[in-house]
Amino acid sequence: FWSAKGVNLAYLRRKDHFGAPSLTIDESVRRLVQERTGTRPTGPVRMLCHLRYFGHNFNPATFYYCYDAAGSWIETIVVEVHNTPWGEVHCYVVDERDNIGTQEKRRFRLKKDFTVSPFMPMALEYNWTFTEPDNSVNVQMQDYDAAGLIFEADLSAERREITGRSLGLMLLKYPLVTVKVITGIYWQALRLWVKGVPFYGHA
Repeated sequence: FWSAKGVNLAYLRRKDHFGAPSLTIDESVRRLVQERTGTRPTGPVRMLCHLRYFGHNFNPATFYYCYDAAGSWIETIVVEVHNTPWGEVHCYVVDERDNIGTQEKRRFRLKKDFTVSPFMPMALEYNWTFTEPDNSVNVQMQDYDAAGLIFEADLSAERREITGRSLGLMLLKYPLVTVKVITGIYWQALRLWVKGVPFYGHA
C-alpha cells in the first residue's frame, strides 16, 4: 500500500516538493545547498515529511538532513516550508557552521523572510533546534518578536522498523493524517480571527 515511485494509498509524489519536476528531490536538495553555501553535499540526504495519503498531502515543513560522505555527520539541514492559504513554498538552508548549539542538539537563529501565516508579522526571528536523527528525532521552532517569544511548535517522532505489517497499521491508525493537519491549521486560524488577532497581508 506504500510507494516511492507510483500512485498508492500512501506514496511520495515528486511535485509535492520543491525543485524542477525533471530533477529528483535528492538532486534538487544538493543543488540548492551548493547554491546557498558553496558546498555540494556528498553523502546521504534523508528526508522527514508526510507522504500523500489517500490522495491528500500537506507538509507545513519538510526537513532534509544532508550528511557528509561517510554518512555520519550532518553538514546542512534544508527546511522546505509551505504556507497557507497561498500554497507557496520556500526553503531555508541552515549550515552546520552556523550552529550555536551542540552536535546532539543543533540550534540556529535566522530572520523570517517568507510569509507563513496571515496572523504572523514578517518582523520575526526564528530559533530552530534539531536533535540528531537516531531512534527518535525532535524539531523545535520558536518565533520571537521585539517583545519575546510569541509562538512555538514541536515535532517529535520515533523510529519504527519498516515492515508490511507496520506500514499497514499506520494507514489504519492514521488514514487522514494530512487532512487532520490542514484542518487543525484552519481551525486555529478561525479561532484567532474570532478573537480579533491582527491580520497581516501577504508580504
